[in-house]
Amino acid sequence: MRKKEIGGYFELEESSGQEYYPELYRFNLGRTALLFLLEELQIKKLWLPYFLCDSVTSRCGETGCQLQFYHIHSDFSPDLDIQPAADEYVYLVNYYGQLTDASIRFYQKKFRRIIVDHTHAFFQAPLPGVPTIYSCRKFFGLPDGAYLSAYIQPSSLPDMDTSFRRMEHILGRYEEDASTYYGILHKNADTFYQEPVKTMSRLTHNLLKSIDYPKARKKRQDNYHYLQETLGASSGTSFLTPEGPFCFPFYTDRGPELRKALASQKIYVPTYWGNVLEEMPKNSVEYDMAANILALPCDHRYDTEDMEAVANAVIHFLQKSENPS
Repeated sequence: MRKKEIGGYFELEESSGQEYYPELYRFNLGRTALLFLLEELQIKKLWLPYFLCDSVTSRCGETGCQLQFYHIHSDFSPDLDIQPAADEYVYLVNYYGQLTDASIRFYQKKFRRIIVDHTHAFFQAPLPGVPTIYSCRKFFGLPDGAYLSAYIQPSSLPDMDTSFRRMEHILGRYEEDASTYYGILHKNADTFYQEPVKTMSRLTHNLLKSIDYPKARKKRQDNYHYLQETLGASSGTSFLTPEGPFCFPFYTDRGPELRKALASQKIYVPTYWGNVLEEMPKNSVEYDMAANILALPCDHRYDTEDMEAVANAVIHFLQKSENPS
């Protein structure tokens, strides 16, 4: 252990706040938390949805664990009817926070052994006896970080990560703009594909203790309700309203065109699961979802005026599409 330095210039202050999940295991990434879980539970076969980021499937494939894939229905429910063996688990993704606690309990009873991915549902508490993974950087201005809820007693935990080298795009956007640092964001993300299993860095842990979680949750809720009232009738699919929503999912059969139109007005809507667009048939449910469900931003950085701008941009596009002249 290093000898403590005394004196010199000041570093980042230690936060005296409280993180949201102090009782959970802390990891550097959601995918490495899953790798740790595969090892600890000695999982030999994992059932994964086709509608999934390739960063997860590629890392799981490196472990020697056999991967089986399943389709999902248009309501995100798994199109799967199996009885997993003792060393098999079903991986359930809580897409856009649409997987309720009651549904999780249903699938736990049906499949017996499940792992829940709450990447899109940070504020949805884990259920007892259900291994659950959270990705912190998908909800807050963080370089990395993940939580794992699991009823295991590991003999040891991996080494701690360091995150200061991944902060440039976050600090750059804070003082300048997003577009200038977009390339750095992706450069950092590319390194995650081979990142080893580590525990959460001291920096990320400290930043998590500085967040006003009740305020963030309420702000997200308010913004979601505004978009629901304004755009809900225009969306091709209705969605449940989760606690502290990840985004406002909006369906249109012209998803790529709308995404491009919004970007021209500096409203950035990422394409999640881009690999699905390359791997799945165009007539599949998975392709349709990846292409045409837009994750409209409604997080705690924004207010009603911002939501009005998003809604107006979407409405303008829809009206123009209906009346191209």
